[in-house]
Amino acid sequence: MTRYRRVDPIDAYTSVPRPSPVMVWTPAHTRLFLEEAQRHRLFALYQLIALRGLRRGETCGLRWKEVDLDRHTLTVNWQLVQLAWAVHEGTPKTDASIRTIALDTDTAQLLRAHRQQQLQERLAVGEAWTDTGFVFTQPDGNRLHPQHISDQFLWLAYLAGLPPIRLHDLRHGAASLMLAAGVEMKVVQETLGHTSSAFTADTYTSVYPQVAMAAAEKTAALLFSEEDQAEPGKLISLRS
Repeated sequence: MTRYRRVDPIDAYTSVPRPSPVMVWTPAHTRLFLEEAQRHRLFALYQLIALRGLRRGETCGLRWKEVDLDRHTLTVNWQLVQLAWAVHEGTPKTDASIRTIALDTDTAQLLRAHRQQQLQERLAVGEAWTDTGFVFTQPDGNRLHPQHISDQFLWLAYLAGLPPIRLHDLRHGAASLMLAAGVEMKVVQETLGHTSSAFTADTYTSVYPQVAMAAAEKTAALLFSEEDQAEPGKLISLRS
């Protein structure tokens, strides 16, 4: 009798060859992923990576004391690092990685909702709750294992029917979104925690030329557009 080995769908999903070391989804792909992730208790974590480009360890190591929802900011100065299977806590290795990041209104509201969800989980488990102070935890308050959120990411992407990428590529996608939105390279570098804008530019060479071309077209359109051919007026002073 012929025996058939059960195929793990995630193994099959992730075995697709990668044509490039850095792979990113399109904005439409990312929207589909976030729609799928919206049903997961760690939805806020994945949106934070998708929009603000935090590293996996930085997200797992984020603590409530470093989040200011009134000012819409968070500060990265702690991380969980996975070595083999063991998890170690500590500060980031470089000064550039220690940074304050601005939050958009939607993500700030999502973090507020996540905090309320966490309080409800704390009430549900009572004395079994472990107060680690982390923003993203297990249902009993214990810290997350970084590999857990990577595995869950792959499962959500698979369920959404999206091309396979790594969780770290979601961070690359955040950088691509910022560049496509016209954010300056220096700001992207500081948001990601890179040591130099040259490194940021080298990493996203496939994205930035498209952004530069779009900027050139917009600049020319501003000058030559027939819709705004008003009579010459006073000179504009660039000094206050």
